[in-house]
Amino acid sequence: MALGLLLGIGRAYRRKRTSSLNILTSKTGPRDYYKGKNCKPTGFHTRKGGYVVVQEKLPNYVVPDLTDFKLKPYVSQVAINTNTTDAGAAK
Repeated sequence: MALGLLLGIGRAYRRKRTSSLNILTSKTGPRDYYKGKNCKPTGFHTRKGGYVVVQEKLPNYVVPDLTDFKLKPYVSQVAINTNTTDAGAAK
């Protein structure tokens, strides 16, 4: 009884494991299946084989003006211990 139970669990584990390896890829899928790389299209294809880029689909990064910013963009891996005062404390 115990041996049959163990064999059944082993068969179920083996069956589940092999089915998870059958991930649908462009090689194993249908002929017209295209998986892609999780990127959004920036335009569309024309009937004559061209490609039109749509400006609304391009990424637009809004970067603030950092000319008089106090902090530096790099943080050292070897930080130096410094004594600082609490910003909220009264002087």
